[in-house]
Amino acid sequence: MSGSMSIDALADRILAGGELTDSEVYALADADPRELREAAARVTAALSPRQFDSCSIINARSGACSEDCKWCAQSGHYHTGCATRGVVDRAECMRQALLNKEGGVRRFSLVTSGRAARGAELEELASICADIRDKVGIYTCASMGLLDRDGLQRLWDAGVRRYHCNLETAPSHFAILCTTHTIEDKLATIAAAHEIGFDVCSGGIIGMGESRRQRAEFAVTLRRARPVSIPVNILQPIPGTPLADAAPITDDEIIDAVAIMRLAHPRTAIRFAGGRARLGSDTRLELMRVGVNGGIVGDLLTTLGSTLEQDKEMVREAGYDF
Repeated sequence: MSGSMSIDALADRILAGGELTDSEVYALADADPRELREAAARVTAALSPRQFDSCSIINARSGACSEDCKWCAQSGHYHTGCATRGVVDRAECMRQALLNKEGGVRRFSLVTSGRAARGAELEELASICADIRDKVGIYTCASMGLLDRDGLQRLWDAGVRRYHCNLETAPSHFAILCTTHTIEDKLATIAAAHEIGFDVCSGGIIGMGESRRQRAEFAVTLRRARPVSIPVNILQPIPGTPLADAAPITDDEIIDAVAIMRLAHPRTAIRFAGGRARLGSDTRLELMRVGVNGGIVGDLLTTLGSTLEQDKEMVREAGYDF
């Protein structure tokens, strides 16, 4: 960051209660990786709670999605072999919620395919959420697409308190990956969720051909979502999708992307999400040193995550409490 404030000084400002400007976040894209990581590690050590921020998800409606997101196994535009299923069986959902609560997981989220859950399906999903609130007692989240205010209110009334809607990537990159909706559509849903009172979880996927600068742009754009949680997925190319042959992002690029995200969002939970199974133990621990302090634990939507016990072992090795 020649000619500007050092990264170490930027970290000092964050630790004194300040934050980086958007232009300073962009400048991190050109920073020396060692300086970037050490600054992010300082901020993480000082500001991250020692309690690992855990959550788990269930695929509450699968496949046949109308959207053409090029990374997604569940898009109906591609032939991926993804199972197509309506709303999840209530008893199975309740069983999974209880298992996660008994395993010490803090939150449980219902995630549906499709542009938005609507009508009778949304009513059924809301009813299941209410059952989880009343009979299991685990903090409940939902990820059900581009809901309008009425749909979001129905979930709020059922006890859901966190809404998830990923921005996915930088605005300058999103349009080449999806043509059926926009980041502004997502931000409209997020704004409505905030108005009702939801906490918002919003992150995305790295390794979809974006540049280092676009990863900084992504971090800056996420500020508009005001998330309390940022899930970071690593692209796992799915056969049958347009990104099936995408070159894998390197471990160093992943670490640097998380470090930028941590300095841009110093007090937000940054969580492991999909794609982390490819990472070795050393990379996972370095990611937790420079920024990751939460995770979607256990199996994920369409790609294998890891077992809950494996995740607990990793968390404790990194010095967090589960």
